[in-house]
Amino acid sequence: MRWVLRSKLHNGCVTDANLSYVGSIEIDEDLVDAVGMWVGERVLVVSNTSGARLETYIIAGARGSGVISINGAAAHLIKAGEQVIVMGFELSKEPIRPSVVLLNDENRIVEWLDGERNAR
Repeated sequence: MRWVLRSKLHNGCVTDANLSYVGSIEIDEDLVDAVGMWVGERVLVVSNTSGARLETYIIAGARGSGVISINGAAAHLIKAGEQVIVMGFELSKEPIRPSVVLLNDENRIVEWLDGERNAR
């Protein structure tokens, strides 16, 4: 069994960083669904801007809002305006073809990078 990449939101833009929130990352639920992530799922978040890496869990953001908000203590590491990658993993005996999307500066899907969904 190995941990393998299952889903990825690539080059998202952090819309807010809220120190006052209890914790987690808030993501537009349309984006969560697009790559097969789940609300409550543990994810790895990497900042392309600062290099910071952290693990947290997903909370649902309003559909169509484009929100990617870093909340709680993690907001010390990743700020609004930073470019991030959000990754979900799965424990598997077999290789998995991950669902990967490229996002623009408004957190809209501009390209499917997993090969199977480029026709969307």
